[in-house]
Amino acid sequence: MSQLIKNGAAAADSWKTLEIGEGETPETVALPAGDILFPLAVWQARQAELAGRERLGLLLQPDDKVEDVAADVARFALIAVNFPKFVDGRGYSTAALLRQRYGYTGELRAVGNVLHDQLFFMKRVGFDSHALTDGKNLAYAIEQGFAPFSDGYQGATDQPQPYFRRRA
Repeated sequence: MSQLIKNGAAAADSWKTLEIGEGETPETVALPAGDILFPLAVWQARQAELAGRERLGLLLQPDDKVEDVAADVARFALIAVNFPKFVDGRGYSTAALLRQRYGYTGELRAVGNVLHDQLFFMKRVGFDSHALTDGKNLAYAIEQGFAPFSDGYQGATDQPQPYFRRRA
């Protein structure tokens, strides 16, 4: 079970991810109750069934297109973006698009292979919660992961003004 960092502090996680098992399809998988992260394919196949839920979560994979959910982002209490490998940076673009282009204001979570080295940059593009990879030191990640640099030069989701504009 991963360790959750939310808004820079350790937090409890009530969300579970729906897994599509062998022999199941997005159309046939059972939809459990509670705080569930649904894969994009399940959301697309069963929007009508899921729309009535009080809290709805979405799990995006690197190959998923943000444009496919652009009209629905306000429905989700949580959108999780999967980082299957440390070297796969597509999730950064997904987060920036969700925040900047599509105006998503809910919780945006990085899941998968999330290491303390990435936390500063993930925060810059709009992630506000991070499911740290199993076996990593949570206290160290919180203490060191968000402040490897004193400030960012470029504008980003967390600070739209570049450094030279803020100095003036």
